[in-house]
Amino acid sequence: MDRDFSRNPELPVLVIGASGVDIIGKVRGELQSRTSSPANIRISFGGVARNVAENLARLGQPVNLISVVGQDDSGNQLLDNAVSAGVNVDAVLHSPDYPTGTYLAVVNSEGEMLHALDDMRAIGGLTPEIIQARAALFEAASMVFLDANLPKDTLRRVMSIARRHHLPVCADPTSQALAGKLRQYLPRLRVIVPNYREAEVLCERHISPGSRREALAAAKCLVAQGVDIAIIGMAAFGVCYATTHTSGHVPAMRTSVIDPTGVGDALTATVIFGLLNDIPIDDAIRLGVTAASLTLRHRGSVLPDLSLEKLYDQLVI
Repeated sequence: MDRDFSRNPELPVLVIGASGVDIIGKVRGELQSRTSSPANIRISFGGVARNVAENLARLGQPVNLISVVGQDDSGNQLLDNAVSAGVNVDAVLHSPDYPTGTYLAVVNSEGEMLHALDDMRAIGGLTPEIIQARAALFEAASMVFLDANLPKDTLRRVMSIARRHHLPVCADPTSQALAGKLRQYLPRLRVIVPNYREAEVLCERHISPGSRREALAAAKCLVAQGVDIAIIGMAAFGVCYATTHTSGHVPAMRTSVIDPTGVGDALTATVIFGLLNDIPIDDAIRLGVTAASLTLRHRGSVLPDLSLEKLYDQLVI
């Protein structure tokens, strides 16, 4: 580990960002244009921050979640699910203005995304004032995780309070469209977890799909900009990572693709858990890739029986 990662790993991780409902349609056969296509459709709870929070809780890490849901049945059920997994949701906002966020994706028979839509308007309710009112949670945290769904002013406030309390911050760029929000904060991030398309935005360079050399160069580019640990997801080609002292590549496990939703969030949460518990970065990333692979073959965004023991049993070597 490059620097002391946490004041006290037994303190909760403070997770801030999006929560929502995932609707995933897996097409049976070819996707037909301008008509209905037969598909297997499933609904589960998602959102980057919510997924990371649940994964952490299932690994045994205390978690406080700051997010927002609508005043609707979906939001109530989402929070009940998070509580049952061990996530503290006392700081979640109930928005009277917008419904609980929704993510809609169409994937092909191989599990690869074809199209996706999201309605995350509710996240706008997480204003800087809402974050400030929950500032005591920062003082009681081991670290902060945030996703780039946060409004710009709210992101600025989160980073400011985290800095005041000397908290390490892990950030997920979330999408190509949102990744640019994080560029100005790179020197203040302990960990960043983009996929290769998001890394292209942050590094302003092209990364060919599957190019380990180019992804490693991008990870080193992020470290050169001040990030301690840069981890770049390459889907079926695994993960490339870099720190100020080391770099490497962990291949993906060969596995059937049942549902790609939440795979990156499983990786992120497991790496956070590993670093908080003094697991060396190389081993933490192998555990994270293992968690991602197990999630990939499960219907839903979080593996319900995720545990450290299960990860070591299936560990990517």
